[in-house]
Amino acid sequence: MAKVALVTGGSRGIGAAISKGLKEAGYTVAANYAGNDEAANQFKSETGIPVYKWSVADYEACAAGVKQVESDLGPIDVLVNNAGITRDAMFHKMTPQQWQEVISTNLNGVFNMTHPVWNGMRERKYGRVIVISSVNGQKGQMGQVNYSASKAGDLGFVRALAQEGARAGITVNAICPGYIGTDMVRAIDEKVLKERILPQIPVGRLGEPEEIAACVVFLAGDKAAFMTGATLSPNGGQFFS
Repeated sequence: MAKVALVTGGSRGIGAAISKGLKEAGYTVAANYAGNDEAANQFKSETGIPVYKWSVADYEACAAGVKQVESDLGPIDVLVNNAGITRDAMFHKMTPQQWQEVISTNLNGVFNMTHPVWNGMRERKYGRVIVISSVNGQKGQMGQVNYSASKAGDLGFVRALAQEGARAGITVNAICPGYIGTDMVRAIDEKVLKERILPQIPVGRLGEPEEIAACVVFLAGDKAAFMTGATLSPNGGQFFS
């Protein structure tokens, strides 16, 4: 029987590539999304992957969503915490709302999603929790104090929880992508992309969503059973950790 994987933010961008990569690897996949019904329905139509709508910032919604996915597909073996948002501003202009929205989704959301699946994984003595952090959680980024703090917090979450899950057969790992060629990134002004972003990347190009998906598929698989509390950094050499 195929293992069940749930991907948050799984119908667009990096999340969509992860969902498709896991399906191609033989997993039964569910993709969570927060708001874009049109994109989610198109993704479902194109891939056959079922989609489920809730906000990862809402604990009760996450618990209910997990319950529905498990009722439909079976116990969740692999959780990919990919959902994330940005609310960029220089710190002296950042509002409490901009701070709270990012922390609520990017950091609290990881707790909100992992907590409802954790006991089941412990009981079954198997689980894979994969958190998509960011290169900016490793090195920081001007204008992204909220985002960098949330993504750095994700790394602390991974390192601590990995120690709790190890004896229960659960691995907990992080991936810190650099600049990836999603629609959002490719929409950046071409001059800004060429003059300010690409020069930071030693390999001289954006990453591809499928390259992040490949990291997820590896961490989800049996061959990564000895890897936990680790951080993969597919960033084209932008930052070494």
